[in-house]
Amino acid sequence: MITYQYKGMSRDGAKVSGVVEATDEYMAVEKIKATCPIVLKVSPVKEKTGLLTMEIGGKKIDQKALSIMCSQFSIILKSGVPIARCMEMIAEQTQDKKLKKMLFASAEDVAEGNSVAGSFEKNCKGLPLTFTETIRAGEQSGTIERSFETLEKYYEKSYKTAQKVKQALTYPIFVVIVAVVVLIVVMVKVVPTISATFADLGGDMPAITQFLISTSKFFEKNIWWMVAAVLVFIIGFKFYTRSETGKLQWNKFKLKMPILGNIMLMNGASQFANTMSALLQAGLTVAQSLDVTSKVLDNYALADDTSRMTGSIEEGKRLGDCMRKCKYYPKTLTEMCAIGEETGEMEGTLDTIGSYYDNEADNATQKAISKLEPTIMVLMAGFAGFIVIAIYLPMFQMYGLM
Repeated sequence: MITYQYKGMSRDGAKVSGVVEATDEYMAVEKIKATCPIVLKVSPVKEKTGLLTMEIGGKKIDQKALSIMCSQFSIILKSGVPIARCMEMIAEQTQDKKLKKMLFASAEDVAEGNSVAGSFEKNCKGLPLTFTETIRAGEQSGTIERSFETLEKYYEKSYKTAQKVKQALTYPIFVVIVAVVVLIVVMVKVVPTISATFADLGGDMPAITQFLISTSKFFEKNIWWMVAAVLVFIIGFKFYTRSETGKLQWNKFKLKMPILGNIMLMNGASQFANTMSALLQAGLTVAQSLDVTSKVLDNYALADDTSRMTGSIEEGKRLGDCMRKCKYYPKTLTEMCAIGEETGEMEGTLDTIGSYYDNEADNATQKAISKLEPTIMVLMAGFAGFIVIAIYLPMFQMYGLM
């Protein structure tokens, strides 16, 4: 059976939409006409969402897949299909075995009377806290369709932001990796060959050439010790940053880094605003939203600031006042949240400020990349020039003596 989404008009001229299950499009139209005489559009749900052919691997479901899944839930639930059957419909058509198993298990739990959020938590270990808490709030308030719609927009927005950053960093990272590989090859393989040739010819070599050869010999003799030292440092660093103290100190340092720190702060502000907006729209209180947001923020220093605010909000303090005491959040974000709180438009204000910081983070990233690329090129050109001079200078001296 295939799930079809349709739009049409009833006998009294009212617009209607929904989903039906059928073996093909012809049968779907026949089913729709039984309740909707004028059919305007019929299309398979899988073509719209793409979830049915998407492979989801690893421990976590990525943001694109979450957006697609939430879109599908929103569409089907709006047509009046029970949530348990909705889970089954998605599970029956998806080709991903892991997702199929999770959805069928969740559908079975919901059919037995368990909550939707609880069933997802029990069976879908790859789902983020934002997802389950938003669904729980929507379930309790009777607006679960709206919760799925809110999550769809939230995860789609997060996915697009992450993709922009990834695309912007791909080329510089590739260039740096190539440069490092070339450096190692030149110092370990090329320079020793040239130095042996110079040694056979005899004579004094310029200081720059001697420095290059000495550096090459150091690399050649100690390359594996250097690799081992780097690996030990990486492993030690990983262990340190997994501890509470290490994680907090490292994330504080990242926010203070020149250029990159500003980008991370913009991304953190965007994540805070977008997550808070989604949770508040789902019906969570400010304190509950802060608690969930503190657990999903990527930067631990910002998460620590957010977590501290939760207790103050529960004591009756205002969000704007609490944010002003935070060390890292930008002033614009703080003041906009205070204004939204005063006007009673917190969700809309957070959504707006989230879009603002999305653009700011994107612009900051593009500016950093535009400065980084020529810097890398200049450094590579300088290194290449140094090698050329160090190699050719003794040759010119030899020709001068002949």
